[in-house]
Amino acid sequence: MSFPLITDPFFYVVAVPAVLMLGISKSGFGAGFGSLAVPVMALAVTVPQAAAILMPVLLLMDLLGLAAFHKDFDFKFLRFLIPCGLVGIVVGALLFKALDARMVAGIVGVFTLLFLAQRLLFPPRPDSPPPPRWLGAILTATSGFTSFVAHAGGPPLSAYVIPMRLSPIKFTATMAAFFFVINLSKWIPYGLLGLLDLRNMATSLVLLPLAPVGVWIGVRLARRISPVLFYRLLYVGMLLTGCKLVWDGLR
Repeated sequence: MSFPLITDPFFYVVAVPAVLMLGISKSGFGAGFGSLAVPVMALAVTVPQAAAILMPVLLLMDLLGLAAFHKDFDFKFLRFLIPCGLVGIVVGALLFKALDARMVAGIVGVFTLLFLAQRLLFPPRPDSPPPPRWLGAILTATSGFTSFVAHAGGPPLSAYVIPMRLSPIKFTATMAAFFFVINLSKWIPYGLLGLLDLRNMATSLVLLPLAPVGVWIGVRLARRISPVLFYRLLYVGMLLTGCKLVWDGLR
């Protein structure tokens, strides 16, 4: 009996860079580049299958990210973010079979590009107040929802967290802790939806060794990069993500 994993070479052509981008995202750049992983892999497999294959990879990456940044979390901020994100996970699980994943991707892409345009055309002043909590709750719940559907929770959450002007390390650590909890909460509903089958999990094991490579690259960058360059890279990542998600939604 052959090992039940995906053998199509084109799948690995797109999956390898996708997993590396996801690993680098654990350094904080996930607001942009990490959200490209599922859309890129969806060039070779369906969106739900790509999301399922990435589950074990995400778990390992999240654990590595937590170990690297465990001293830098903003616990007070996380006590607000995590419950809102879990509300989004519940909504995503309840609506998953009724939703078209590409339509959701397109909507996320549009809002990502609108946020980016607002930040670039009307840059905030240094004394600008942070976004209101009610808006943060909506954006964080949206992040949980889009994370469940397509592992694309970075852009909505970043639209709330970036204006807080956290340091790169605190931004990175807080995002890592948030998505560790969010990704962990997906396992039971993904299993109940039948996405964690043997073929997907076997394929994930083949990609798993790439997880620490991507995280290592991202952690090295996050601890050496200036805040100005850090946020510029975030914006580039969000631009690429937004364009790709809108394209997926229109196809």
